Amino acid sequence: MSTSGPLVTDLASPAENTAASGGLRLGPHPVALPYFLAPLAGYTHLSFRTVIRRNGGVGWATTDLVQATHLVSGTRWARELVRTSPEDTPLSVQIYGGVTDHLVAAAHWLESHGYAAIDINMGCPMAKITGQGGGARLMCRVDGACDLVGAVVSAVKIPVTVKMRLGWDRDRITAPTLAREFEQLGVAAITIHGRTRQQGFHGSVDRTGIRAVVEAVERIPVIGNGDVKTVGDAWSMFTETGCRAIAIGRGALLDPWLFKRLAQAEPYRLAGEPLSAVPEWTPTPADQFAFLRAHFGAMVEQHGEFSSCRQFRKFAAWYGARLGMPEDVEARFRILETNAQFEALVREIEARHGERTDARPTIEIRVPNGPVEYW
Repeated sequence: MSTSGPLVTDLASPAENTAASGGLRLGPHPVALPYFLAPLAGYTHLSFRTVIRRNGGVGWATTDLVQATHLVSGTRWARELVRTSPEDTPLSVQIYGGVTDHLVAAAHWLESHGYAAIDINMGCPMAKITGQGGGARLMCRVDGACDLVGAVVSAVKIPVTVKMRLGWDRDRITAPTLAREFEQLGVAAITIHGRTRQQGFHGSVDRTGIRAVVEAVERIPVIGNGDVKTVGDAWSMFTETGCRAIAIGRGALLDPWLFKRLAQAEPYRLAGEPLSAVPEWTPTPADQFAFLRAHFGAMVEQHGEFSSCRQFRKFAAWYGARLGMPEDVEARFRILETNAQFEALVREIEARHGERTDARPTIEIRVPNGPVEYW
């Protein structure tokens, strides 16, 4: 792998020494657990992926989405989005764009720099992405989407996957057709978010729609995505859709130990045991404080103090209730300015832990923008 840019260079082959759960693979790579960390714009940087992996249970992770042209041209932020480490494996890089040549060039760049897999974004509902022909807009033209995906698959030897929604709206549900065509083109897996672009992140996930995608392919794994926040949600997703794996984004922000819970429950699921047989596990207050410090410390290491304090603000609403922040402390997290302020706030949480009993976030969380202007 090239040593140019801010990337960490030692990327071992992912999951070589692990036993894949149920024979699940992404191309040549065995996957140890069928639980994937999904990309969330502005959140799933190296620092977050690292601390979530340390909690255990992540079978695969995908980077924040990165614009293909920015990656190839070497913009600082694009290279920061794909920054990784030996601890951050197995890993896919998610690229987006509406021009085939741009995505092919980005795929060549990623392969030449030693990345294990590429994910093409066909699911982002944001107007700034779809307005440029990328994200969910690609689903509107089946032929064009197939030409683009086929060109990327043919351009590289590493696995190419696609993440998409059910369709642009309820009148244009193209995911089953696209999944069937993409499999014939050599795509290694499909991740399907069970909402349309029109829904954004509102309404309920349509698991019948996800099942239709599962039934449209012959061999490749389909990864279900959307509204998985508990072990029970994951188990019912498997049962109702027939998917081979589950990608979790917002659920991991609401509960940083969700993957650990899923991994501990997996033997019971595979054995056909009822959910009630799974022992309950809850992080201790010490676990919670350690996670806060570890995440912030990893952010500072990656981005520096100034940027990390501003980026960490948007995590306050996600972590506030789950990690036991009193609401007035959470409010101060949303105006965080320095490392010293962060440590003082954590010490206050330690002293006042248990005051808060409401497990719901205190403000509406806008996804994928985040509640503050800084990413």
